[in-house]
Amino acid sequence: MKIEVIDNFLFEEDFNYLKNIKLDKIEDDQIKIYSNKIDKMGNILNTCINHEIIKRLHKNYHFKSVEILEKLFPKKKDLYDYSEFFIVNTGKKYKFPIHDDIPDKLLSGVVYLRPKINTGTIFYENKKGDGKKIIEWKQNRAIFFARKEQETWHSYEGDGVSSRVALVYNLMTKRIKEVYKVENKNFFLSKLKRKLNL
Repeated sequence: MKIEVIDNFLFEEDFNYLKNIKLDKIEDDQIKIYSNKIDKMGNILNTCINHEIIKRLHKNYHFKSVEILEKLFPKKKDLYDYSEFFIVNTGKKYKFPIHDDIPDKLLSGVVYLRPKINTGTIFYENKKGDGKKIIEWKQNRAIFFARKEQETWHSYEGDGVSSRVALVYNLMTKRIKEVYKVENKNFFLSKLKRKLNL
């Protein structure tokens, strides 16, 4: 799997805003996701962050993220429909299981916000967890990959010391059948496997 790692991804003003954003307190074994979406026409679909900030994030990083998608999986570039900007607050004892992203995600990205030290994103060769590789946590470090059915296994978790706050930045599509076509995967078989959790 190809992974793009970019340090100092966000401009300082954006990083400082997001790093200092006030979030609800969560239990050590909980996760809370704050959803924010903007389409390719600039329409805000739903958000918990100020609309102007969402527009600014889209303006500042859309071109860069599309370039990354073109580098990692060029055939997916023309399938783009909208972007997601999620703030994910992971409790210090919470563990998200090994998973493969949904086909709607053309490009999956995460930017580490706070604290200074925590556990980075963990990638695997398969769903069983073989070939574990951790991309080290560093504030304002971004990790991107273009999901591929049954191949882009990953997870994340708190470090047991403090909660982990990250910006999840995804390029999304509504054209799922076309995703499977460019991935050379069978749409119906893949859908069945997902339903059966295989």
